[in-house]
Amino acid sequence: MRKERKNCMLREEKSFLSWSGGKDSALALNRIKNDENYRLVAFLTSLTEDYNRISMHGIRQVLLERQVESLGLPLESVYISKNSSNEEYESKMRSVLNKFIKNGVTSVVFGDVYLEDVRKYREENLSRIGMKAVFPLWGSDTSDLATEFIDLAFKAIITCIDSKFLDKKLVGREFDKAFLSELPTNIDPCGEKGEFHSFVYAGPIFKKEISFKKGRIVRRNNRFFFCDLIPT
Repeated sequence: MRKERKNCMLREEKSFLSWSGGKDSALALNRIKNDENYRLVAFLTSLTEDYNRISMHGIRQVLLERQVESLGLPLESVYISKNSSNEEYESKMRSVLNKFIKNGVTSVVFGDVYLEDVRKYREENLSRIGMKAVFPLWGSDTSDLATEFIDLAFKAIITCIDSKFLDKKLVGREFDKAFLSELPTNIDPCGEKGEFHSFVYAGPIFKKEISFKKGRIVRRNNRFFFCDLIPT
């Protein structure tokens, strides 16, 4: 039995977690950290270098750094320009990942749930450099995931909404049962299709709560409303 356990540990994969700062990433982390087949060594996050913010979520870099410090893993940042093409994004990601392949990292964990085209894109790009993608939330019911997040006492705030799908009044709101009750019936409760994005600031995997105050709400690209979060 001891020999069998030792062999199992030898097969443990070193992995990154693709960290957006939002609830899906937090749920993916909560699940994968209990999977003995994987050992997370770092978070991997893309930031828009023109603004020093997490791409699409709009989170300031300093809040990202406080998040990962509270979660207890190092951060590997990939900086892309505000008008980044797929080619730029993929090239910069490859450069970072190739560096860590040499240190035995073989997989990247994602919080995607059901978008097949997104999954295929990730898997194909990683396979080109000999890595694989891992999806611990894949196939889950997003209503169940949203409820699980709240029931586990995670806390998150809505930092970005797509005005094509949602009203401006929902940006800057807590992700809670009241928020979910106000979503139109055609909106995914986890925002899986990009309807909204969030920032997780507390929960069972955090050593301490991330402190901030809400700043201005601004509109970008004549479509997306962002609520600025200011570190305190």
